[in-house]
Amino acid sequence: MRNAPTADSDRIIVGKHHVRAPAPAGPAFIQQLLDRLHRLTWQTPIHGLRLRGRYPLKLLTVPDDPIRGDVVRGREILDGIIRWHGETQKVADCSFLEDSWSPGLSAHMQSFAWLRDLGALNDRLAAAPLAEYLMRAWLIAHGDVVSDQAWRGDFAGRRILFWTAYAPLILSSADIVYRSSVLNALGRTARHLEQSVGRMPAGTAAVEAWAGIVAAGLLMPGGEGRRIAGEAGLADAVEQCFTSDGGVLCRSPARLMDCLSSLAMLQKCYEARRAAPEPIVTEALTRGAAALMGVTLGDGQLSSWQGGLPLSKPDVDAVLRGCGVRARPLQQAVDWGYQRLAQGSTLVVVDAGAPPLNQPLPMGCASTLAFELSDGKKRLIVNCGGAEAGAPPVAGALAQALRTTAAHSTLTLADSNLTALLPNGGLGKGVTEIEVDWQNDEAGLRLDASHDGYVKRFGLRHARSLTLSAVGKELRGQDRLEPRGRRAAPQTGFAIRFHLAQGVEATPTADGKGALLRIAGGPLWQFRCEGSALMIEDSLWIDAEGQLHPTQQLVISGEAPAQGASINWALRRAA
Repeated sequence: MRNAPTADSDRIIVGKHHVRAPAPAGPAFIQQLLDRLHRLTWQTPIHGLRLRGRYPLKLLTVPDDPIRGDVVRGREILDGIIRWHGETQKVADCSFLEDSWSPGLSAHMQSFAWLRDLGALNDRLAAAPLAEYLMRAWLIAHGDVVSDQAWRGDFAGRRILFWTAYAPLILSSADIVYRSSVLNALGRTARHLEQSVGRMPAGTAAVEAWAGIVAAGLLMPGGEGRRIAGEAGLADAVEQCFTSDGGVLCRSPARLMDCLSSLAMLQKCYEARRAAPEPIVTEALTRGAAALMGVTLGDGQLSSWQGGLPLSKPDVDAVLRGCGVRARPLQQAVDWGYQRLAQGSTLVVVDAGAPPLNQPLPMGCASTLAFELSDGKKRLIVNCGGAEAGAPPVAGALAQALRTTAAHSTLTLADSNLTALLPNGGLGKGVTEIEVDWQNDEAGLRLDASHDGYVKRFGLRHARSLTLSAVGKELRGQDRLEPRGRRAAPQTGFAIRFHLAQGVEATPTADGKGALLRIAGGPLWQFRCEGSALMIEDSLWIDAEGQLHPTQQLVISGEAPAQGASINWALRRAA
């Protein structure tokens, strides 16, 4: 974690910061190609020979899982249904060869993360037979055949963590042949990771893979050499993946949450062996917890960025408790890229970071300078979010639409994205430079930010100013289109969107310049704009379970001349 800041997470440092996005092509593309080619070698006899070796006769100890699962989801598993954010899989029909799973459900199933919910029941007699049933199904499908479907580095690393933490559930059988098969699969998985993790692209997946290797070294007999090599690899992976302020380079809060979960489980492996964890693990958990808290809103759920879901407060709190650290929400994150304005009961989270180019993303989004806002536990302004939900009806063309700039609460120019959306889920050309300027005085907090995502195509730079009053009852905004670079067209259409949260009803004012925003069970807010027409249009929002909800959006539209334009607007709490 390079050049880690020493300032407290809740301190605002005034002044300007410049952020440049990495080049969108080149070595990263080559690395991804090499990674795909390497995965093809998993199916060769040579790779199979490399996985041979003695399997452990037992585990040295069983670590605790520091993150408590969901009892309701656990009971559903006992009733025969595994649920993941709106998707379901019947236990009786599960073969672990399903091709209908979304990437998220596939990760949940193949990593055995569902064991956490089953373990939350604290009923070994009821849970163990079901866990064994599913374990046998996985062994039949993947125990002897290495495939990308189940043996991806992050899946395999997390699987070692879950298999060892919930060994009492999957190893309680008196069937010696079955127990030997499970332990053999554990040894093969560790050897597979040792052979493949060095070729993985930098990112959260590599961190989770190395965490699995270190866990295997700690918990399997004769693993001292594996542990030493794994700790060196993990240190490099964390250094390359985590930003100096605790975020992750892919800029996905959901991926950060998964990564912290794996590191917290690894820390418990150290505790089980009565060994001190590596300092870089503790540091990543400390800074990562603050970064994760920084992108939560007043309801305790995540805000919606990079296709992720607004994961629930119980799930977020469980991971934060599992980190075992005390942290305050990160307010100002130059590298992580999310800025947090907090006054009174009002919270604003702004995407003021460079797009995560050259990063493996399932559903990267063009969201620069978008924001979300909550008042207490009530959300007011959101992004549509949820592009990677995977469950019907969030799929296909709709999932791709949720990645667009228009699906976020920011300005779009000429109905185009500020950063190109690549078919593989990544991000391409567009934003290359962002400037962020903080001011903090008795009047409140002011954030000025700008990006150049439209400069090359339209000759206009988007700048946004947000000022949150000292008591949090007013957010004043200004969106500016400033001439830069090439000569701008005589007229370029723009739209500034404010997607409203579920349960917020908008009523237009008589002059067409404002709207009353009624929050169900919450306060009344007023919206006003100057110089342009305000429309109320249909929108949608994806909740924590991946379900679609019809909502509304406020849209300020107009034409920007070649010399640019400036649009002022304000949100005020009326009651």
